[in-house]
Amino acid sequence: MRTLKSLSVPKHWLRIPRLTFNVPTSSSQKRTAVSDSFKTRLACGPSLKDFAKGVSAPLPVAGEQIEEHGYLSGDLEMGNSRKVYFETYGCQMNVNDTEIAWSILQKKGYQRTASLSEADVVLLVTCSIREKAEQTIWNRLQQLTAMKKKRLATNSSIKIGVLGCMAERLKTKLLEKEKLVDVLAGPDAYRDLPRLLTVADGGQQASNVLLSLEETYADVMPVHRAPQGHSAFVSIMRGCDNMCSYCIVPFTRGRERSRPASSILEEVRMLSDQGVKEVTLLGQNVNSYRDTSEVQFCGSEQTKLSRGFNTIYQAKQGGLRFSDLLDRVSRVDLDMRIRFTSPHPKDFPDEVLHLIAERRNVCKQIHLPAQSGSSQVLKAMRRGYTREAYLDLVRNIRQIIPDVSLSSDFISGFCCETEDDHQQTLSLIREVGYNVGFLFAYSMRKKTHAFHWLQDDVPAAVKQRRLEECINVFREEAARINAALIGSTQLVLVEGESKRSAEDLCGRTDGNIKVIFSKDDVQRTICSSAPISAGHYVLVKILSANSQTLRGRALSQSSLIGAATHRDATC
Repeated sequence: MRTLKSLSVPKHWLRIPRLTFNVPTSSSQKRTAVSDSFKTRLACGPSLKDFAKGVSAPLPVAGEQIEEHGYLSGDLEMGNSRKVYFETYGCQMNVNDTEIAWSILQKKGYQRTASLSEADVVLLVTCSIREKAEQTIWNRLQQLTAMKKKRLATNSSIKIGVLGCMAERLKTKLLEKEKLVDVLAGPDAYRDLPRLLTVADGGQQASNVLLSLEETYADVMPVHRAPQGHSAFVSIMRGCDNMCSYCIVPFTRGRERSRPASSILEEVRMLSDQGVKEVTLLGQNVNSYRDTSEVQFCGSEQTKLSRGFNTIYQAKQGGLRFSDLLDRVSRVDLDMRIRFTSPHPKDFPDEVLHLIAERRNVCKQIHLPAQSGSSQVLKAMRRGYTREAYLDLVRNIRQIIPDVSLSSDFISGFCCETEDDHQQTLSLIREVGYNVGFLFAYSMRKKTHAFHWLQDDVPAAVKQRRLEECINVFREEAARINAALIGSTQLVLVEGESKRSAEDLCGRTDGNIKVIFSKDDVQRTICSSAPISAGHYVLVKILSANSQTLRGRALSQSSLIGAATHRDATC
Protein backbone atom coordinates (compact mmCIF):
# COMPACT_ATOMS: atom_id res chain seq x y z
CA MET A 1 0.00 0.00 0.00
CA ARG A 2 1.17 3.54 -0.70
CA THR A 3 1.86 5.71 2.33
CA LEU A 4 0.52 9.21 2.52
CA LYS A 5 2.96 12.02 3.23
CA SER A 6 2.18 14.09 6.28
CA LEU A 7 0.37 17.29 5.53
CA SER A 8 2.14 20.45 6.67
CA VAL A 9 -0.17 23.14 8.07
CA PRO A 10 1.06 26.74 8.57
CA LYS A 11 1.16 27.63 12.27
CA HIS A 12 -0.75 30.87 11.84
CA TRP A 13 -3.78 28.87 10.55
CA LEU A 14 -4.09 27.10 13.90
CA ARG A 15 -4.40 30.37 15.83
CA ILE A 16 -7.49 31.61 13.97
CA PRO A 17 -10.50 31.31 16.35
CA ARG A 18 -13.18 31.25 13.67
CA LEU A 19 -13.61 29.36 10.43
CA THR A 20 -11.89 31.18 7.56
CA PHE A 21 -10.65 30.30 4.11
CA ASN A 22 -6.99 30.64 3.11
CA VAL A 23 -6.96 30.11 -0.63
CA PRO A 24 -3.61 30.54 -2.34
CA THR A 25 -3.83 32.40 -5.59
CA SER A 26 -1.70 32.21 -8.64
CA SER A 27 -1.73 34.42 -11.70
CA SER A 28 -1.19 31.34 -13.87
CA GLN A 29 -4.06 29.36 -12.34
CA LYS A 30 -7.69 30.40 -12.40
CA ARG A 31 -9.83 29.44 -9.42
CA THR A 32 -13.41 30.20 -8.51
CA ALA A 33 -13.20 32.92 -5.85
CA VAL A 34 -15.50 32.95 -2.88
CA SER A 35 -17.33 36.26 -2.80
CA ASP A 36 -16.31 38.75 -0.12
CA SER A 37 -19.89 39.06 1.10
CA PHE A 38 -20.19 35.30 1.62
CA LYS A 39 -16.87 35.14 3.48
CA THR A 40 -17.95 37.99 5.69
CA ARG A 41 -21.27 36.33 6.57
CA LEU A 42 -19.55 33.01 7.25
CA ALA A 43 -16.87 34.57 9.48
CA CYS A 44 -19.52 36.43 11.49
CA GLY A 45 -21.74 33.36 11.85
CA PRO A 46 -22.10 31.09 14.90
CA SER A 47 -19.23 28.92 16.04
CA LEU A 48 -19.33 25.45 17.60
CA LYS A 49 -19.78 26.86 21.10
CA ASP A 50 -23.03 28.49 20.00
CA PHE A 51 -24.48 25.05 19.33
CA ALA A 52 -23.17 23.37 22.49
CA LYS A 53 -25.31 23.51 25.62
CA GLY A 54 -23.57 25.59 28.26
CA VAL A 55 -23.99 23.03 31.05
CA SER A 56 -21.31 20.56 31.94
CA ALA A 57 -22.71 17.00 32.16
CA PRO A 58 -21.28 14.77 34.86
CA LEU A 59 -19.65 11.57 33.74
CA PRO A 60 -21.65 8.41 34.55
CA VAL A 61 -20.53 6.47 37.59
CA ALA A 62 -19.86 2.75 37.12
CA GLY A 63 -23.05 0.77 37.79
CA GLU A 64 -25.26 3.87 37.75
CA GLN A 65 -28.44 3.54 35.66
CA ILE A 66 -28.83 6.36 33.15
CA GLU A 67 -32.40 7.37 32.29
CA GLU A 68 -32.91 7.55 28.53
CA HIS A 69 -35.13 10.18 27.00
CA GLY A 70 -36.80 9.96 23.61
CA TYR A 71 -37.10 13.00 21.45
CA LEU A 72 -40.83 13.14 22.28
CA SER A 73 -41.88 13.15 25.91
CA GLY A 74 -44.57 10.82 27.21
CA ASP A 75 -46.87 13.79 27.78
CA LEU A 76 -46.73 14.77 24.14
CA GLU A 77 -47.76 11.25 23.12
CA MET A 78 -50.96 11.33 25.16
CA GLY A 79 -54.27 11.18 23.31
CA ASN A 80 -56.00 13.78 25.52
CA SER A 81 -59.41 12.19 24.89
CA ARG A 82 -59.18 12.49 21.12
CA LYS A 83 -61.61 10.11 19.42
CA VAL A 84 -60.42 7.27 17.20
CA TYR A 85 -62.56 5.57 14.56
CA PHE A 86 -61.43 2.15 13.24
CA GLU A 87 -62.35 0.46 9.98
CA THR A 88 -61.14 -3.13 9.62
CA TYR A 89 -60.72 -4.98 6.33
CA GLY A 90 -59.66 -8.52 5.46
CA CYS A 91 -58.96 -11.50 7.70
CA GLN A 92 -59.54 -12.16 11.39
CA MET A 93 -55.88 -11.37 12.04
CA ASN A 94 -56.77 -7.78 11.15
CA VAL A 95 -59.67 -7.88 13.60
CA ASN A 96 -57.22 -8.97 16.28
CA ASP A 97 -54.73 -6.28 15.18
CA THR A 98 -57.47 -3.69 15.62
CA GLU A 99 -58.00 -4.87 19.20
CA ILE A 100 -54.24 -4.65 19.87
CA ALA A 101 -53.93 -1.16 18.36
CA TRP A 102 -56.93 0.04 20.33
CA SER A 103 -55.51 -1.40 23.57
CA ILE A 104 -52.29 0.60 23.02
CA LEU A 105 -54.10 3.85 22.19
CA GLN A 106 -56.59 3.48 25.03
CA LYS A 107 -53.76 3.41 27.56
CA LYS A 108 -52.54 6.71 26.11
CA GLY A 109 -55.83 8.48 26.75
CA TYR A 110 -57.58 8.11 23.41
CA GLN A 111 -61.31 7.41 23.21
CA ARG A 112 -62.99 5.15 20.66
CA THR A 113 -66.02 6.22 18.66
CA ALA A 114 -68.40 4.32 16.42
CA SER A 115 -69.31 7.53 14.57
CA LEU A 116 -67.06 8.72 11.75
CA SER A 117 -68.38 12.27 12.05
CA GLU A 118 -67.08 12.50 15.64
CA ALA A 119 -63.60 11.15 14.88
CA ASP A 120 -60.37 13.09 15.31
CA VAL A 121 -58.38 10.12 13.99
CA VAL A 122 -59.48 7.55 11.38
CA LEU A 123 -57.44 4.33 11.23
CA LEU A 124 -57.92 1.77 8.46
CA VAL A 125 -56.61 -1.72 9.28
CA THR A 126 -55.88 -3.02 5.79
CA CYS A 127 -55.39 -6.18 3.73
CA SER A 128 -53.13 -6.79 0.71
CA ILE A 129 -53.97 -10.43 -0.01
CA ARG A 130 -55.86 -9.61 -3.23
CA GLU A 131 -56.05 -6.69 -5.65
CA LYS A 132 -59.79 -6.24 -5.04
CA ALA A 133 -59.20 -5.81 -1.30
CA GLU A 134 -56.62 -3.09 -1.95
CA GLN A 135 -58.84 -1.29 -4.45
CA THR A 136 -61.63 -1.12 -1.88
CA ILE A 137 -59.25 0.65 0.50
CA TRP A 138 -57.97 3.06 -2.18
CA ASN A 139 -61.56 4.08 -2.89
CA ARG A 140 -62.22 4.57 0.81
CA LEU A 141 -59.11 6.73 1.20
CA GLN A 142 -60.33 9.01 -1.60
CA GLN A 143 -63.63 9.44 0.27
CA LEU A 144 -61.89 10.14 3.58
CA THR A 145 -59.55 12.68 1.94
CA ALA A 146 -62.54 14.58 0.55
CA MET A 147 -64.11 14.55 4.03
CA LYS A 148 -60.83 15.78 5.52
CA LYS A 149 -60.78 18.79 3.17
CA LYS A 150 -64.34 19.72 4.16
CA ARG A 151 -63.41 19.50 7.82
CA LEU A 152 -60.41 21.80 7.26
CA ALA A 153 -62.75 24.40 5.80
CA THR A 154 -64.57 24.47 9.14
CA ASN A 155 -61.32 24.63 11.15
CA SER A 156 -61.80 21.05 12.30
CA SER A 157 -58.87 18.75 11.57
CA ILE A 158 -58.80 14.99 11.18
CA LYS A 159 -55.86 12.60 10.78
CA ILE A 160 -56.01 9.55 8.52
CA GLY A 161 -53.88 6.47 9.14
CA VAL A 162 -53.34 3.18 7.33
CA LEU A 163 -52.35 0.18 9.44
CA GLY A 164 -51.42 -3.40 8.59
CA CYS A 165 -50.35 -5.16 5.42
CA MET A 166 -51.14 -2.41 2.91
CA ALA A 167 -49.11 0.09 4.95
CA GLU A 168 -46.04 -2.11 4.67
CA ARG A 169 -46.48 -2.95 0.98
CA LEU A 170 -47.41 0.47 -0.44
CA LYS A 171 -45.71 2.92 1.90
CA THR A 172 -44.09 5.04 -0.82
CA LYS A 173 -47.24 5.33 -2.91
CA LEU A 174 -49.44 6.14 0.08
CA LEU A 175 -47.12 8.81 1.51
CA GLU A 176 -45.33 10.41 -1.41
CA LYS A 177 -47.31 9.85 -4.62
CA GLU A 178 -50.94 9.89 -3.55
CA LYS A 179 -50.44 11.78 -0.28
CA LEU A 180 -53.68 10.41 1.14
CA VAL A 181 -52.56 9.58 4.67
CA ASP A 182 -50.92 11.19 7.68
CA VAL A 183 -49.79 8.01 9.45
CA LEU A 184 -48.56 4.59 8.32
CA ALA A 185 -48.00 1.71 10.76
CA GLY A 186 -47.07 -1.79 9.66
CA PRO A 187 -48.24 -4.96 11.46
CA ASP A 188 -45.26 -4.88 13.84
CA ALA A 189 -45.37 -1.13 14.62
CA TYR A 190 -48.59 -0.67 16.59
CA ARG A 191 -46.67 0.15 19.78
CA ASP A 192 -45.37 3.22 17.93
CA LEU A 193 -48.85 4.56 17.09
CA PRO A 194 -48.97 7.20 19.89
CA ARG A 195 -45.68 8.72 18.70
CA LEU A 196 -46.70 8.57 15.03
CA LEU A 197 -49.97 10.36 15.76
CA THR A 198 -48.12 13.02 17.75
CA VAL A 199 -45.77 13.65 14.83
CA ALA A 200 -48.78 13.87 12.50
CA ASP A 201 -50.39 16.44 14.81
CA GLY A 202 -47.32 18.59 14.20
CA GLY A 203 -48.12 18.68 10.50
CA GLN A 204 -45.72 15.99 9.33
CA GLN A 205 -46.38 12.59 7.78
CA ALA A 206 -45.25 9.77 10.07
CA SER A 207 -44.38 6.19 9.14
CA ASN A 208 -43.07 3.01 10.75
CA VAL A 209 -43.39 -0.15 8.65
CA LEU A 210 -40.37 -2.08 9.93
CA LEU A 211 -40.95 -5.82 10.28
CA SER A 212 -39.76 -7.61 13.39
CA LEU A 213 -38.34 -11.06 14.08
CA GLU A 214 -39.61 -10.96 17.67
CA GLU A 215 -42.77 -8.87 18.04
CA THR A 216 -45.80 -10.91 19.18
CA TYR A 217 -47.54 -8.25 21.36
CA ALA A 218 -47.45 -10.86 24.13
CA ASP A 219 -47.72 -8.21 26.86
CA VAL A 220 -50.55 -6.28 25.15
CA MET A 221 -53.96 -7.52 26.28
CA PRO A 222 -56.33 -6.87 23.35
CA VAL A 223 -59.57 -5.00 24.00
CA HIS A 224 -62.05 -7.58 22.69
CA ARG A 225 -65.17 -6.23 21.00
CA ALA A 226 -66.77 -9.55 20.00
CA PRO A 227 -70.52 -9.46 19.23
CA GLN A 228 -72.25 -9.41 22.62
CA GLY A 229 -69.17 -11.01 24.15
CA HIS A 230 -69.96 -14.66 23.37
CA SER A 231 -66.84 -15.37 21.27
CA ALA A 232 -63.32 -14.01 20.84
CA PHE A 233 -60.17 -14.46 18.76
CA VAL A 234 -56.82 -15.02 20.47
CA SER A 235 -53.65 -14.48 18.43
CA ILE A 236 -51.02 -17.15 19.13
CA MET A 237 -48.45 -16.38 16.42
CA ARG A 238 -47.57 -13.88 13.71
CA GLY A 239 -45.99 -14.09 10.27
CA CYS A 240 -45.49 -17.07 7.94
CA ASP A 241 -42.52 -19.10 6.70
CA ASN A 242 -44.26 -21.16 4.01
CA MET A 243 -43.46 -18.86 1.07
CA CYS A 244 -46.25 -20.17 -1.19
CA SER A 245 -45.58 -18.67 -4.60
CA TYR A 246 -48.88 -16.73 -4.79
CA CYS A 247 -48.87 -15.29 -1.25
CA ILE A 248 -47.84 -11.81 -0.11
CA VAL A 249 -48.18 -12.54 3.64
CA PRO A 250 -44.49 -13.39 4.37
CA PHE A 251 -43.54 -10.04 2.83
CA THR A 252 -46.15 -7.94 4.67
CA ARG A 253 -46.15 -9.74 8.03
CA GLY A 254 -42.66 -11.20 8.18
CA ARG A 255 -41.25 -14.44 9.55
CA GLU A 256 -43.05 -16.81 11.91
CA ARG A 257 -42.75 -16.12 15.62
CA SER A 258 -44.93 -17.62 18.34
CA ARG A 259 -46.42 -15.89 21.33
CA PRO A 260 -45.43 -17.42 24.70
CA ALA A 261 -47.94 -20.02 25.91
CA SER A 262 -48.16 -18.35 29.34
CA SER A 263 -49.44 -15.14 27.74
CA ILE A 264 -52.00 -17.03 25.64
CA LEU A 265 -53.32 -18.97 28.62
CA GLU A 266 -53.62 -15.78 30.66
CA GLU A 267 -55.79 -14.21 27.95
CA VAL A 268 -57.98 -17.32 27.61
CA ARG A 269 -58.52 -17.40 31.40
CA MET A 270 -59.49 -13.73 31.33
CA LEU A 271 -62.01 -14.37 28.55
CA SER A 272 -63.43 -17.33 30.47
CA ASP A 273 -63.91 -15.11 33.53
CA GLN A 274 -65.79 -12.64 31.30
CA GLY A 275 -68.21 -15.39 30.24
CA VAL A 276 -66.87 -15.92 26.69
CA LYS A 277 -68.03 -19.32 25.40
CA GLU A 278 -65.93 -19.71 22.26
CA VAL A 279 -62.28 -18.89 21.57
CA THR A 280 -60.61 -19.16 18.17
CA LEU A 281 -56.81 -19.48 18.20
CA LEU A 282 -55.48 -17.30 15.43
CA GLY A 283 -52.39 -17.15 13.22
CA GLN A 284 -51.23 -17.13 9.60
CA ASN A 285 -50.11 -20.74 10.00
CA VAL A 286 -51.56 -21.50 13.40
CA ASN A 287 -50.66 -25.18 13.66
CA SER A 288 -46.93 -24.53 13.10
CA TYR A 289 -46.92 -22.85 16.53
CA ARG A 290 -43.59 -23.37 18.36
CA ASP A 291 -42.94 -21.61 21.67
CA THR A 292 -39.26 -21.46 22.65
CA SER A 293 -39.67 -18.78 25.33
CA GLU A 294 -38.77 -21.12 28.21
CA VAL A 295 -35.70 -23.31 28.63
CA GLN A 296 -37.70 -26.45 29.37
CA PHE A 297 -39.43 -26.19 25.98
CA CYS A 298 -36.17 -26.20 24.02
CA GLY A 299 -35.54 -29.91 23.45
CA SER A 300 -34.06 -31.69 20.46
CA GLU A 301 -37.26 -33.15 19.00
CA GLN A 302 -37.84 -32.08 15.41
CA THR A 303 -41.05 -30.69 13.97
CA LYS A 304 -43.36 -33.41 12.67
CA LEU A 305 -45.26 -32.91 9.41
CA SER A 306 -48.33 -34.65 8.02
CA ARG A 307 -47.39 -37.85 6.18
CA GLY A 308 -46.45 -37.17 2.54
CA PHE A 309 -45.88 -33.45 3.08
CA ASN A 310 -42.68 -31.43 2.88
CA THR A 311 -41.41 -27.90 3.31
CA ILE A 312 -38.62 -25.85 1.71
CA TYR A 313 -37.24 -25.11 5.19
CA GLN A 314 -35.15 -27.38 7.39
CA ALA A 315 -37.05 -29.11 10.18
CA LYS A 316 -37.15 -26.95 13.32
CA GLN A 317 -36.07 -28.34 16.65
CA GLY A 318 -37.55 -27.97 20.11
CA GLY A 319 -40.29 -25.75 21.41
CA LEU A 320 -43.78 -26.22 22.81
CA ARG A 321 -45.80 -27.44 19.83
CA PHE A 322 -49.37 -26.74 18.74
CA SER A 323 -50.71 -30.00 20.18
CA ASP A 324 -49.24 -29.02 23.58
CA LEU A 325 -50.80 -25.55 23.41
CA LEU A 326 -54.19 -26.92 22.29
CA ASP A 327 -54.12 -29.37 25.19
CA ARG A 328 -53.44 -26.59 27.72
CA VAL A 329 -55.97 -24.15 26.27
CA SER A 330 -58.72 -26.78 26.23
CA ARG A 331 -58.25 -27.40 29.97
CA VAL A 332 -58.85 -23.76 30.97
CA ASP A 333 -62.65 -23.98 30.72
CA LEU A 334 -64.37 -27.27 29.82
CA ASP A 335 -67.53 -25.36 28.85
CA MET A 336 -65.68 -23.13 26.35
CA ARG A 337 -65.41 -24.16 22.70
CA ILE A 338 -61.95 -24.01 21.13
CA ARG A 339 -61.40 -23.48 17.39
CA PHE A 340 -58.31 -22.52 15.40
CA THR A 341 -57.57 -20.91 12.06
CA SER A 342 -55.86 -20.76 9.64
CA PRO A 343 -53.75 -23.92 9.48
CA HIS A 344 -51.56 -25.41 6.77
CA PRO A 345 -52.24 -29.08 5.83
CA LYS A 346 -48.57 -29.98 6.35
CA ASP A 347 -48.81 -29.43 10.13
CA PHE A 348 -51.37 -32.08 11.10
CA PRO A 349 -49.41 -34.86 12.77
CA ASP A 350 -51.57 -37.56 14.37
CA GLU A 351 -51.17 -36.20 17.92
CA VAL A 352 -53.07 -33.04 16.91
CA LEU A 353 -55.87 -35.09 15.34
CA HIS A 354 -56.18 -37.44 18.32
CA LEU A 355 -56.40 -34.47 20.70
CA ILE A 356 -59.24 -32.95 18.65
CA ALA A 357 -61.06 -36.29 18.71
CA GLU A 358 -60.62 -36.73 22.48
CA ARG A 359 -61.57 -33.26 23.79
CA ARG A 360 -65.27 -32.46 23.84
CA ASN A 361 -64.63 -28.71 23.84
CA VAL A 362 -62.20 -28.74 20.88
CA CYS A 363 -64.47 -28.36 17.86
CA LYS A 364 -64.54 -31.21 15.34
CA GLN A 365 -64.07 -28.79 12.49
CA ILE A 366 -60.84 -28.37 10.52
CA HIS A 367 -59.98 -25.78 7.93
CA LEU A 368 -57.84 -27.60 5.35
CA PRO A 369 -56.81 -25.17 2.55
CA ALA A 370 -56.23 -27.15 -0.66
CA GLN A 371 -55.88 -24.20 -3.11
CA SER A 372 -55.98 -26.58 -6.12
CA GLY A 373 -56.79 -30.18 -7.00
CA SER A 374 -53.96 -30.48 -9.52
CA SER A 375 -50.52 -31.71 -8.43
CA GLN A 376 -48.97 -29.68 -11.25
CA VAL A 377 -50.55 -26.45 -10.01
CA LEU A 378 -49.77 -27.29 -6.38
CA LYS A 379 -46.10 -27.65 -7.34
CA ALA A 380 -46.16 -24.24 -9.06
CA MET A 381 -47.80 -22.84 -5.91
CA ARG A 382 -44.99 -24.34 -3.78
CA ARG A 383 -47.52 -25.90 -1.42
CA GLY A 384 -45.34 -28.88 -0.47
CA TYR A 385 -47.80 -31.66 -1.27
CA THR A 386 -49.53 -33.48 -4.12
CA ARG A 387 -53.21 -34.13 -4.69
CA GLU A 388 -52.68 -37.71 -3.50
CA ALA A 389 -50.97 -36.61 -0.25
CA TYR A 390 -53.83 -34.20 0.45
CA LEU A 391 -56.46 -36.91 -0.07
CA ASP A 392 -54.48 -39.30 2.15
CA LEU A 393 -54.55 -36.65 4.89
CA VAL A 394 -58.33 -36.25 4.48
CA ARG A 395 -58.81 -40.00 4.85
CA ASN A 396 -56.58 -40.05 7.94
CA ILE A 397 -58.50 -37.16 9.50
CA ARG A 398 -61.86 -38.86 8.92
CA GLN A 399 -60.58 -42.12 10.31
CA ILE A 400 -59.47 -40.45 13.57
CA ILE A 401 -62.36 -37.91 13.73
CA PRO A 402 -65.34 -39.61 11.97
CA ASP A 403 -67.80 -36.71 12.46
CA VAL A 404 -65.37 -33.97 11.38
CA SER A 405 -66.52 -31.00 9.28
CA LEU A 406 -64.04 -29.72 6.70
CA SER A 407 -63.67 -26.31 5.10
CA SER A 408 -61.15 -25.16 2.50
CA ASP A 409 -59.66 -22.41 0.32
CA PHE A 410 -59.33 -22.59 -3.47
CA ILE A 411 -57.73 -20.30 -6.06
CA SER A 412 -59.05 -20.35 -9.62
CA GLY A 413 -56.89 -19.43 -12.60
CA PHE A 414 -53.41 -19.61 -11.08
CA CYS A 415 -50.43 -19.22 -13.42
CA CYS A 416 -50.35 -21.89 -16.17
CA GLU A 417 -53.54 -23.57 -14.90
CA THR A 418 -55.02 -25.61 -17.76
CA GLU A 419 -58.60 -26.70 -18.25
CA ASP A 420 -57.59 -30.19 -17.12
CA ASP A 421 -56.09 -28.71 -13.92
CA HIS A 422 -59.39 -26.92 -13.31
CA GLN A 423 -61.37 -30.14 -13.79
CA GLN A 424 -59.11 -31.86 -11.24
CA THR A 425 -59.99 -29.11 -8.75
CA LEU A 426 -63.70 -29.70 -9.35
CA SER A 427 -63.24 -33.45 -8.82
CA LEU A 428 -61.32 -32.85 -5.57
CA ILE A 429 -64.16 -30.70 -4.22
CA ARG A 430 -66.62 -33.49 -5.06
CA GLU A 431 -64.42 -36.22 -3.60
CA VAL A 432 -63.68 -34.49 -0.28
CA GLY A 433 -67.00 -32.76 0.38
CA TYR A 434 -66.70 -29.52 2.37
CA ASN A 435 -69.25 -27.71 4.50
CA VAL A 436 -67.72 -24.27 3.99
CA GLY A 437 -65.45 -22.83 1.32
CA PHE A 438 -63.56 -19.63 0.51
CA LEU A 439 -62.94 -19.37 -3.22
CA PHE A 440 -61.23 -16.62 -5.21
CA ALA A 441 -59.90 -15.86 -8.67
CA TYR A 442 -56.11 -15.54 -8.73
CA SER A 443 -54.71 -12.04 -8.26
CA MET A 444 -50.95 -11.64 -8.78
CA ARG A 445 -49.12 -9.77 -6.01
CA LYS A 446 -45.81 -7.97 -6.33
CA LYS A 447 -42.82 -9.34 -4.38
CA THR A 448 -44.15 -12.91 -4.53
CA HIS A 449 -42.32 -15.82 -6.18
CA ALA A 450 -45.04 -15.98 -8.85
CA PHE A 451 -44.55 -12.30 -9.70
CA HIS A 452 -40.84 -12.83 -10.36
CA TRP A 453 -40.83 -16.28 -11.96
CA LEU A 454 -44.28 -17.17 -13.31
CA GLN A 455 -46.62 -15.74 -15.92
CA ASP A 456 -50.17 -14.70 -15.10
CA ASP A 457 -51.42 -16.19 -18.36
CA VAL A 458 -55.02 -17.19 -17.59
CA PRO A 459 -57.42 -14.56 -19.03
CA ALA A 460 -59.64 -12.75 -16.52
CA ALA A 461 -62.82 -14.07 -18.16
CA VAL A 462 -61.55 -17.64 -17.89
CA LYS A 463 -60.61 -17.13 -14.23
CA GLN A 464 -64.10 -15.85 -13.48
CA ARG A 465 -65.81 -18.71 -15.32
CA ARG A 466 -63.71 -21.31 -13.50
CA LEU A 467 -64.37 -19.61 -10.17
CA GLU A 468 -68.13 -19.71 -10.74
CA GLU A 469 -67.94 -23.40 -11.63
CA CYS A 470 -65.99 -24.12 -8.45
CA ILE A 471 -68.53 -22.19 -6.37
CA ASN A 472 -71.44 -24.11 -7.92
CA VAL A 473 -69.84 -27.50 -7.24
CA PHE A 474 -68.95 -26.39 -3.72
CA ARG A 475 -72.57 -25.44 -3.01
CA GLU A 476 -73.88 -28.71 -4.42
CA GLU A 477 -71.60 -30.73 -2.14
CA ALA A 478 -72.28 -28.56 0.91
CA ALA A 479 -76.05 -28.96 0.36
CA ARG A 480 -75.64 -32.74 0.15
CA ILE A 481 -73.52 -32.92 3.32
CA ASN A 482 -75.81 -30.59 5.28
CA ALA A 483 -78.90 -32.56 4.18
CA ALA A 484 -77.42 -35.63 5.88
CA LEU A 485 -77.81 -33.78 9.21
CA ILE A 486 -81.61 -33.57 8.93
CA GLY A 487 -83.13 -35.44 11.86
CA SER A 488 -80.01 -35.13 14.02
CA THR A 489 -79.72 -33.11 17.23
CA GLN A 490 -76.99 -30.47 17.26
CA LEU A 491 -75.56 -28.46 20.13
CA VAL A 492 -75.76 -24.82 19.02
CA LEU A 493 -73.95 -21.86 20.57
CA VAL A 494 -76.37 -18.93 20.21
CA GLU A 495 -74.93 -15.81 18.52
CA GLY A 496 -78.02 -13.62 18.67
CA GLU A 497 -80.97 -12.73 16.49
CA SER A 498 -81.03 -13.84 12.88
CA LYS A 499 -80.09 -11.09 10.43
CA ARG A 500 -83.13 -11.88 8.29
CA SER A 501 -85.78 -12.03 11.01
CA ALA A 502 -86.06 -10.70 14.55
CA GLU A 503 -88.40 -13.63 15.24
CA ASP A 504 -85.53 -16.12 14.94
CA LEU A 505 -82.31 -16.84 16.77
CA CYS A 506 -79.14 -18.06 15.09
CA GLY A 507 -76.03 -19.88 16.22
CA ARG A 508 -73.42 -22.38 15.10
CA THR A 509 -72.85 -26.07 15.52
CA ASP A 510 -69.62 -27.70 16.60
CA GLY A 511 -68.90 -28.07 12.86
CA ASN A 512 -69.29 -24.29 12.37
CA ILE A 513 -72.53 -24.54 10.39
CA LYS A 514 -75.14 -21.81 10.92
CA VAL A 515 -78.44 -22.90 12.49
CA ILE A 516 -81.68 -20.87 12.56
CA PHE A 517 -84.49 -21.62 15.02
CA SER A 518 -87.62 -19.81 16.15
CA LYS A 519 -87.86 -17.74 19.32
CA ASP A 520 -91.38 -19.08 19.80
CA ASP A 521 -90.01 -22.64 19.91
CA VAL A 522 -87.54 -21.55 22.55
CA GLN A 523 -90.31 -20.08 24.73
CA ARG A 524 -92.55 -23.14 24.34
CA THR A 525 -90.00 -25.91 24.83
CA ILE A 526 -87.31 -24.55 27.12
CA CYS A 527 -88.19 -24.19 30.79
CA SER A 528 -86.09 -21.23 31.84
CA SER A 529 -86.85 -18.05 33.74
CA ALA A 530 -84.16 -16.14 31.78
CA PRO A 531 -84.49 -15.64 28.00
CA ILE A 532 -82.11 -17.53 25.72
CA SER A 533 -79.50 -15.13 24.30
CA ALA A 534 -75.97 -14.95 22.86
CA GLY A 535 -73.58 -17.23 24.72
CA HIS A 536 -76.14 -19.90 25.65
CA TYR A 537 -75.91 -23.48 24.41
CA VAL A 538 -79.12 -24.95 23.01
CA LEU A 539 -79.88 -28.43 21.68
CA VAL A 540 -81.63 -28.09 18.33
CA LYS A 541 -83.25 -30.79 16.22
CA ILE A 542 -82.46 -30.18 12.53
CA LEU A 543 -85.55 -30.08 10.29
CA SER A 544 -84.23 -28.73 6.96
CA ALA A 545 -80.98 -27.71 5.27
CA ASN A 546 -79.44 -25.93 2.31
CA SER A 547 -75.84 -25.30 1.25
CA GLN A 548 -75.22 -22.62 3.87
CA THR A 549 -77.75 -22.98 6.69
CA LEU A 550 -79.58 -25.52 8.83
CA ARG A 551 -83.03 -24.88 10.27
CA GLY A 552 -84.35 -26.59 13.35
CA ARG A 553 -86.46 -26.66 16.52
CA ALA A 554 -85.02 -25.88 19.95
CA LEU A 555 -85.28 -28.76 22.40
CA SER A 556 -83.52 -27.66 25.55
CA GLN A 557 -80.88 -25.40 27.02
CA SER A 558 -77.65 -27.28 27.63
CA SER A 559 -73.88 -27.01 27.98
CA LEU A 560 -70.80 -28.68 26.55
CA ILE A 561 -70.47 -30.77 29.70
CA GLY A 562 -74.12 -31.75 29.88
CA ALA A 563 -74.95 -32.03 26.18
CA ALA A 564 -74.75 -35.83 26.07
CA THR A 565 -77.15 -36.37 29.00
CA HIS A 566 -79.61 -33.65 28.00
CA ARG A 567 -79.78 -34.36 24.27
CA ASP A 568 -83.35 -35.68 24.46
CA ALA A 569 -84.62 -33.39 27.21
CA THR A 570 -87.77 -31.37 26.56
CA CYS A 571 -90.21 -29.46 28.74
